[in-house]
Amino acid sequence: MALIHRTTLKPTKVELLAGWLPTRPWYRGPAAPELVKAGGFRLDDPEGEVGIEFMIVTAGADAYLVPLTYRGAPLDGAEHALLGTIEHGVLGTRWAYDGCHDPVLTAGLAALIEGRAAAQAQSITDTPDREVARGYAAAGPLPGLGAPVDTDESTEFAVTDEDLVLRLRRVLTPGSLPPADAAGYVTGAWQQPDGTRTRALFAALEPR
Repeated sequence: MALIHRTTLKPTKVELLAGWLPTRPWYRGPAAPELVKAGGFRLDDPEGEVGIEFMIVTAGADAYLVPLTYRGAPLDGAEHALLGTIEHGVLGTRWAYDGCHDPVLTAGLAALIEGRAAAQAQSITDTPDREVARGYAAAGPLPGLGAPVDTDESTEFAVTDEDLVLRLRRVLTPGSLPPADAAGYVTGAWQQPDGTRTRALFAALEPR
């Protein structure tokens, strides 16, 4: 169970993302964005060591899904995926990573799609996030995910030994639904700049 601490963060997560998002191929906004944290959810690390968060931020009319992991020490071989470090008022220095390059997060995402893990509230300890929905129609567990590849709108993972790809939507489209041929999916909700809540497809297992 992830314990949510009420404490200070320096820099804040949004401040860290403001410098990183404009470097991504799927980012559409200005070089110096004014980001707003608009929603998201967490997953529990079975080992209790890594913080796993799927954060949604808005920049004007655009909404972005940003999976993040927080670690108490650097992740070997993931220097290219490091956003920076955060000084946590309780836990000390935390290394923040693009979670698509962290095996703990990708394993958690697969478990969520399959129904072996449950989405947790972003800011409340031990509370399920009822707005996150998932489905899975494939036979048996996912055998594994390949290295992430960024596109103009998504980050894609080839599924090992399967004619499937897991597409994690980075640019969210309000009202989007899982494709009819999807073998699995995750959907969720966030708050738009006008104060209304909307839903969209977050991730889908699709034919290559």
